Amino acid sequence: MGGTIFLGNYLGKWLDVKYDKDFWETTITLFSVFASMYLVISQVIKVSKEDD
Repeated sequence: MGGTIFLGNYLGKWLDVKYDKDFWETTITLFSVFASMYLVISQVIKVSKEDD
């Protein structure tokens, strides 16, 4: 989860510098937070269904 957020933040910083914009870092970091939360929740649901 932390790695996904870190890579999203790093990608956003790189895009901010490359395209001289201010919003890429925030946008991609926020998207990566939601994506990593979705992945964790879906894995928990999958594991809990396997226990039944």
